[in-house]
Amino acid sequence: MSLIASDHFRIVVGLGKSGMSLVRFLASRGVSFAVADTRENPPELATLRRDYPQVDVRCGELDVEFLCRADELYVSPGLALATPALQAAAARGVKMSGDIELFARNAKAPIIAITGSNAKSTVTTLVGEMAAAAGKRVAVGGNLGTPALDLLNDDIELYVMELSSFQLETTDHLGAEVATVLNISEDHMDRYSGLPAYHLAKHRIFRGARQVVFNRQDALTRPLMGEGLPCWTFGLGAPDFKGFGLREENGEKYLAFEFQNLMPVRELKVRGAHNQANALAALALGHAVGLPFDAMLSALRNFAGLEHRCQWVRDLDGVAWYNDSKATNVGAALAAIEGLGADIDGKLVLIAGGDGKGADFKDLRDPVAANCRAVVLMGRDRELIAAVLGDAVPLVRVASLDEAVQQCRALAQPGDAVLLSPACASFDMFKNYEERGRLFARAAEDLA
Repeated sequence: MSLIASDHFRIVVGLGKSGMSLVRFLASRGVSFAVADTRENPPELATLRRDYPQVDVRCGELDVEFLCRADELYVSPGLALATPALQAAAARGVKMSGDIELFARNAKAPIIAITGSNAKSTVTTLVGEMAAAAGKRVAVGGNLGTPALDLLNDDIELYVMELSSFQLETTDHLGAEVATVLNISEDHMDRYSGLPAYHLAKHRIFRGARQVVFNRQDALTRPLMGEGLPCWTFGLGAPDFKGFGLREENGEKYLAFEFQNLMPVRELKVRGAHNQANALAALALGHAVGLPFDAMLSALRNFAGLEHRCQWVRDLDGVAWYNDSKATNVGAALAAIEGLGADIDGKLVLIAGGDGKGADFKDLRDPVAANCRAVVLMGRDRELIAAVLGDAVPLVRVASLDEAVQQCRALAQPGDAVLLSPACASFDMFKNYEERGRLFARAAEDLA
């Protein structure tokens, strides 16, 4: 039976992908609701009017009086809770919620919940593949791929959910079987008052969790709550009790659990220390829900990485080309620069720049100086990055991605790697990070 009151009136605020999943869910349960969106022509408006012509939909500036007719607002993660109309409704007692809260109330199978500034899509996908390899009927989604509510099914044995800070802001009690914050670094500073507010939003993932996983190398991932819960850790150092990490024996590096070697790192198809950390995080999460090691290690050996996430594109004249367009913040770029930089014989030629979302780029300077031969800068905030990097490495400014690729070809030497890891969002020049990555890969593949 659905855990949703039928006598309440609700409004779905935001008609994008998650908003439309809310519409389908609420309509299927016969409850009373309406829809509002700040945009005059939201992406799913035509679909809504075709499939649910009876639903009242209001487009344009939010009407506070209309919102206050609701007992509960399901707010899209794309809309800040600080929006004045939402603040006014909340002040008058209207409950703010979201699709993940509703999913959690209705999911009958255990949930593995994953967030972090970086690598959450990779780890979520990898845990899903581990569960499938173990023979579980698993559903994977949330912030990645399929919206959470569209995954609800009584036949599912395990949910693996990627969750963003925006989704977690409207989630009061997730109640995951195991939850993790993989890492914390500045992101979305155009929406948060600072790192502490962003950190608190991420840590809502631990509410009601039965087990937790955290990163030994990032103190900000340690739960702020839940003392006494079963706790597992991961990190690139040697592991101890309930820990996953790296151990070296006879010059061979191994993924390890406690005092047991699991598999040689060289058997991973994905490159770089950051991907070793991702593998260890996935093992910790899978182990927490009882997935057998043989199935998890088999999935790891077969995992070739996700598109646009430190994805190998080609080798040309002794230079490897990598597409890490998903690195839309400084932390993600640092993971790729340091992880890949330590894993190649030569140096990196880095392509960076775009919409920095209000971030501070200062943490790039030392890793760039240590790992890069040169940096090719493009996009709106390229001068902010240039100011921080100073004379750490040669800087080349370009007007387009094609020009960036040509400059990298000229700068890179045998043994080097060209890395698109922009540390910025793409919206100043591209439709999204996927388009940026595809265009980079195409330009690299076209080099003769």
